[in-house]
Amino acid sequence: MLSSLAAPLLALTWQQVVMIGIGLALMYLAIAKDFEPNLLLPMGFGTLLVNLPLSSALTQGLTEGALSMLFRIGIETELFPLLIFIAVGAMCDFTPLLGNPRVFLFGLTAQAGIFLTMGLALLLGFDLHESASIGIIGAADGPTSIYVSNRFAPHLLGPISVAAYTYMALVPLIQPPVIRLLTTGRERAMKMVYAHREVPRLKLIAFPVIVTVAAGLVAPASVALLGFLMFGNLLRVSGCTERLSKAAQNELANIVTILLGFSISAVMTGERFIRPETLLIISMGLVAFILDTAGGILSAKILNLFLSEANRINPMIGAAGISAFPMSSRVVQRLGQQADSSNFLLMHAVGANVSGQIGSVLAGGLLLAFLG
Repeated sequence: MLSSLAAPLLALTWQQVVMIGIGLALMYLAIAKDFEPNLLLPMGFGTLLVNLPLSSALTQGLTEGALSMLFRIGIETELFPLLIFIAVGAMCDFTPLLGNPRVFLFGLTAQAGIFLTMGLALLLGFDLHESASIGIIGAADGPTSIYVSNRFAPHLLGPISVAAYTYMALVPLIQPPVIRLLTTGRERAMKMVYAHREVPRLKLIAFPVIVTVAAGLVAPASVALLGFLMFGNLLRVSGCTERLSKAAQNELANIVTILLGFSISAVMTGERFIRPETLLIISMGLVAFILDTAGGILSAKILNLFLSEANRINPMIGAAGISAFPMSSRVVQRLGQQADSSNFLLMHAVGANVSGQIGSVLAGGLLLAFLG
């Protein structure tokens, strides 16, 4: 009897002890610091479950564990990330983007960090698919990061997921120093007139359909990712599925978020997570976010060289092109008002920010198309 009770303690490894500490740290960030609590709290608690010795949450012998089963059903099949995309699409309002289409450029250029970080990972010795999985952290889009890394490097899914969601929460701390470094006070104070344009309902309905078809023809591998996102948005704008739209934004988003966070924790075991490359991956995730921000700002500066002074864009709008919505928009608005209290950039930044939702999925689709 005593020997059976002592068995779990005897099976406890130092890696499991470290991972239990990491699980507690994730829970602390979620509860005390409000860093992506909807994902980090389930992920942190799940990390505790899977690192308890002989835990029934994981498969032991012929008995399939609950979290192992959730991972097989929801992550290996890519079901949970795709369902999250329906919810995200239903939450997205593309009106600011359609009212000012030129900011869509920043939703593309602000993905530069993905490919630059991928190149850095290759230089550091990771193989091509691992490098793509590390680079996709720069999508600033958790479901896209999970979807791509599960295809290319499932053994790296744990650190990639932690990095993606943690840095998304830290955008208000990551972006301001980069923006201040690459812009002058005069540029940050630059005002942009926002002329509200009523976007016809037909245009709002046609947008998700056209984007899906166009992206599918260019990068067929992006159809599932972008198609689910655009379907969610179609539920929102169609005018005939309000109940489904609200369900996608609330019940579906909440349930799948819990399951997604719990499922990811199945790979947060000590033997899979405590490796020399883990810290390197997490560090490169930060580099990807920094390069994304820089890419968006520099592209706005280059664009301004070809625009008249009256039509120039505040370079900070380019930084909002990353997919971290709405944190990045708020960062740009706050820095604009710090430079000039009468400056109002939020709607321009929101347009770039929602375009980043599309840009990040397209980037993921391109990686899948060329490397799949």
